[in-house]
Amino acid sequence: MVRTVLSTRGVARVFLASMVGRIPAGALGLLLILRVRELGGGYAGGGLVAGALSLGMGTAAPLVGRVVDARGQTRVLALSATVCGGALATLALVPAGTPLAILLAVAAIAGAAHPPLGACLRALWPALLPDAARRHAAFALESVVLEVSYILGPLVLVGAVATRSAALALGASVLLIGAGTLAYAAAPASRGWRPVAGLRRGLAGALASPGIRALLLAQASAGFSFGAIEVSVVAFAEHAGARSAIGPLLSVWGVASMAGGAVAIRRGAAADPVRRLVALVLALAAGDALLAAATGTVALGALLFVAGLAIAPVFTIIYNLAGDVARAGTVTEAFTWLATGLSVGLAAGSAAGGALSAAGGAPAGFLAAAGGAALAAAIAAVRGSDLTPPGVLTSRADGAVAGASRASRRASPGAPARGAGTRGWRARGAPRGAR
Repeated sequence: MVRTVLSTRGVARVFLASMVGRIPAGALGLLLILRVRELGGGYAGGGLVAGALSLGMGTAAPLVGRVVDARGQTRVLALSATVCGGALATLALVPAGTPLAILLAVAAIAGAAHPPLGACLRALWPALLPDAARRHAAFALESVVLEVSYILGPLVLVGAVATRSAALALGASVLLIGAGTLAYAAAPASRGWRPVAGLRRGLAGALASPGIRALLLAQASAGFSFGAIEVSVVAFAEHAGARSAIGPLLSVWGVASMAGGAVAIRRGAAADPVRRLVALVLALAAGDALLAAATGTVALGALLFVAGLAIAPVFTIIYNLAGDVARAGTVTEAFTWLATGLSVGLAAGSAAGGALSAAGGAPAGFLAAAGGAALAAAIAAVRGSDLTPPGVLTSRADGAVAGASRASRRASPGAPARGAGTRGWRARGAPRGAR
């Protein structure tokens, strides 16, 4: 299926360009901390600058996504890549002694202008891959490749380049973001994408969709789980006197997510994606809870592999559902809201996991992570009707109406069943174009 997806006309170019542009994403926070240290600042200042970058990304991404939905991808991406690259280049070139306030402002600008390549790519899938099975495989493939980039990005940019010069690593990041974004924006598929014409967009934008609001809450809860695990793994390793194991342990977690994504590609799209989402997030919660039973780093590594298997499949279904339940003309913004929800959840989970690990040890942080995943499952289960794609609702209604029709005819031979057919359902509920 992967070969089929990538061989579809226009897919490979935008997919690969998007991935190149997103390689630095997992390393930028660390690079800014190292750069502040390089300029003579402390870790506290570096943390603030990295936080300003994340805050800029999280708050501005939905606004940038809304502009893309209204104006198209090409110009917005080119402008955002230029501004973001310029801000990162400024941080790479500023001299020692630059006031922290300036570094904070420039980092916030870099985050706010960061190109929303992921959201733009996902917005293209319905046009490039109208077949649901191929679209599911594309989302799963993206989740797998992103895990690779989040492992290799910090490894190369931080481990290899930044040990020589954090400024040089930031320069390399500028080149990757610029090259990937401009290659993506120049692709025919991106240039040919057009906003929905004649659409009146309300103030709520993508959040006017109940399904997107539900997915945002679920995504933030899952992000809380991930943030708590990252901090708790660090606390566990340090308590065990094995700080050198932190990187390998987190890598095992990422490799497990990749393996789960590969399985998701082979399994294909679910007939009932909401039910599968609930099951996967419950499995995620159970795996997180098992981490509290680890007695050593080897055992923790094995349990992290189990806990990580569901991560990529969960993201695959969430993004698939978002494309289905987003209102017309708000798809890009919807995906950026999910990214913002994940960032907020990660930050909250890191804070809570750190506090709990300090007070009660790493197991307390792992149990908090399990609680976050369980909350995500509860949200998906309770809000299932908001998350069910219109086509699934229609087919269920068709089946129910057909069953009622047969029963009525058996009860009154020759009499037409009241409400037979599906016109009433379709008029009241599901067509996406009417929403």
